[in-house]
Amino acid sequence: MDEIARIREEYESRDRRVPTDFYAWHREEIQYWQACVSRVCARLLHTAGVFPLSETTIADIGCGNGQWLLEFLQWGATPRNLHGIDLMDERISLARERLPQADLHCGDARKLPWPDRSLDLVTQFTLFSSILDSAVQKAVAAEMLRVLRPGGHILWYDLRYSNPGRAAVRGFNRDDIRRLFPGCAIRFETTTLAPPLSRLVARRSWTVAAMLESLGFTCTHLAALIRPQ
Repeated sequence: MDEIARIREEYESRDRRVPTDFYAWHREEIQYWQACVSRVCARLLHTAGVFPLSETTIADIGCGNGQWLLEFLQWGATPRNLHGIDLMDERISLARERLPQADLHCGDARKLPWPDRSLDLVTQFTLFSSILDSAVQKAVAAEMLRVLRPGGHILWYDLRYSNPGRAAVRGFNRDDIRRLFPGCAIRFETTTLAPPLSRLVARRSWTVAAMLESLGFTCTHLAALIRPQ
């Protein structure tokens, strides 16, 4: 099966399997996860001098229903400067309802719809862990670099470990990311308390969850800020 068709089929299967309220905002562990990921990503961007975002052109690759584009809006981005692409029609339809001024596309991330060197910040949140084919991984990474302006950054957030029980998901360690973006300066941070632990602990105490997360080896994801040299 073609890799893009396989990914689409996997997303559709996940939508059928996962309960509708599994990622709902009334869940303490989801609130904790969002707060932790936002904190580490904002810190990476701040350290690199990317803020303020009012004039920053941003594209989220695999934008889904627009969750992270909405987050950037809260961080000061301008709606007309927000761009996104996703493989799934229904997710893009919802994103367009939420962000009517943004430039959103349904399509294949191996062929991004924006000109060379046109964007200041390109992001991906758990997109690459759904891509198993190394040629597709490289093609998407190359496109992200192509549309990036000189001096721009790529913000990465994804799994760092593969899950033996989920063959359709793979992790990316630091060397994997370096291979996808050769010659780039990359700052890494480990983040995200392992979901089984988070579901157990964050519902009761964010303080204990944060202590566990600070250990590092309990974290399942990597955040990275990537800058071409």
